[in-house]
Amino acid sequence: MNDDKTSSGRRLVRPAIGSVTLCLLVTLYVLLVTNRMFWTKSSDYFSAEPVAFAAFVAGISAGIMGLFTLFSAKYVTKPVLIFFVLVASVCSWFNDQFGVIIDKEMIRNAAVSTGAEAGHLITARFATHVLLTGVLPSLLIVWVRLIHRPILKKLAYNTAVILACSAVFVAAGTTFYKTYAGIGRAHRDLMDTLNPVIPVASAVRYVIDMQRNANVVAQPLGMDARKVGVVDGGKPRVTIIVAGETARAQNFSLGGYDRITNPELAKRNVVYFPNTSSCGTATATSIPCLFSVYTREQYSHRKGLETENLLDVLTHAKVDVTWLDNDTGSYDLTNRVSYTYLPPLGDPRFCKDGECKDEILVDKVDGWLDKVKGDSVLVLHQLGSHGPAYYQRYPEEFRRFRPDCRSNDFSSCSREEITNAYDNTILYTDHIVSMVIDKLKQRSNSVSGAVLYFSDHGESLGENGIYLHGAPYIIAPAQQTQVPMLVWMADDLAKAAGYNMACLSKRAAEGPNSHDNIFHSVLGMMDIATKAYDRSLDVFAGCRSPSNKLALD
Repeated sequence: MNDDKTSSGRRLVRPAIGSVTLCLLVTLYVLLVTNRMFWTKSSDYFSAEPVAFAAFVAGISAGIMGLFTLFSAKYVTKPVLIFFVLVASVCSWFNDQFGVIIDKEMIRNAAVSTGAEAGHLITARFATHVLLTGVLPSLLIVWVRLIHRPILKKLAYNTAVILACSAVFVAAGTTFYKTYAGIGRAHRDLMDTLNPVIPVASAVRYVIDMQRNANVVAQPLGMDARKVGVVDGGKPRVTIIVAGETARAQNFSLGGYDRITNPELAKRNVVYFPNTSSCGTATATSIPCLFSVYTREQYSHRKGLETENLLDVLTHAKVDVTWLDNDTGSYDLTNRVSYTYLPPLGDPRFCKDGECKDEILVDKVDGWLDKVKGDSVLVLHQLGSHGPAYYQRYPEEFRRFRPDCRSNDFSSCSREEITNAYDNTILYTDHIVSMVIDKLKQRSNSVSGAVLYFSDHGESLGENGIYLHGAPYIIAPAQQTQVPMLVWMADDLAKAAGYNMACLSKRAAEGPNSHDNIFHSVLGMMDIATKAYDRSLDVFAGCRSPSNKLALD
């Protein structure tokens, strides 16, 4: 025991324990308190194998105990254990409240989030959770006095503990290997929520990736690109791409949703693609992927960085490219084209507390169109339906579905209220895209226009206890991977390019389609010939007469 005097002169007793004992206590704490989702899933997966599950519990516990004991050294033990406790505390909140898995791509997505976006997740309940399960245990770790053995004895004792833990871990794994392998193959997410091991490992992998990719230089793509089509009258060909955020196909009435969430688009003769899958479940993956030349199976973050993208190929063909952003950035896609990030402008008509309603994008369209001299592409990157603060994504006049959740803390709202708020964001997106179409219609005498809309990924709204997005793709629910996509074309553009719109509607309905189609379909819409173009991935190619010949030999 160590006695400290208080201000009244009385002795304050600080308990003294061995460093390995503290490692054991922290192991038990993080396993029992911060791993509810992990144990719930694993116990369900092992429901038919109770003995194997008991060995699994013993193996996992021994593995974490061995890991913590590695850091049982003077001046090291407390800081490392406090770090692990705090990480486990924070991650358990997102695991338990939203069903979120903290993998490398989730770390990447969090790293590029804006302060305003991250702020919506920091609620009073979150702060209370971290205080009770993270900060208070950390203060207890600080308070206790550690007893360390002499260096050689400590080394021998710690080694014995680590070897014993390793033996239990290996024995559990080898004894029931067949069972674990089978369950692991059937449930790829078995280990994905183990705190704090998986989040820390994911962060390390992310940092390694960042360092490895820091000096990557994008290699040229489509340097042979050239325009081969001309619209009647020589009007500039203008395509506006609306890159949506967090809209899921399930809630688009154009695709059969029983609520009318697309009343305006339904009147604008758009072609809707009801069976479209995303390239990822988070913006930081999907946006760079869908603008890349790679399919989802081929794409990696490094490949995206080391290869020029759709915007570059358009530029090589002398197409003017501009990106206006109201979300979280362009993820290095716009390094070589015109780019404007709108929230810092703080336009009081649309913006508050560092975020803006998407009408700020529409407000900039006329000014951009005034400057169009030749074939041009404008990308409008929406804030869209990004949660959890859905209610902040639409103005008062779009509160059609009520009662709508007016909080960024889902615990204070029913699922119906959360869905109502989300559907209002879709209703507002319907309005935004419709206004963009109308802007081009109003310029029909001077430009030949098209609008392409798609969402970057979907969203979970409580199905199977999961909220938000970002689940590993291999286990992601359809709500996060099935996204809306639609196109509108001016009559003169459709006629000049030979598009059969009835054929296109049929082709769209049959599907399936995906983000893999975006790169090649935009090149097709703009009549850009290049070796980088793949006609088989152009969703419009099969409905043109005569057939377009854009792929160079």
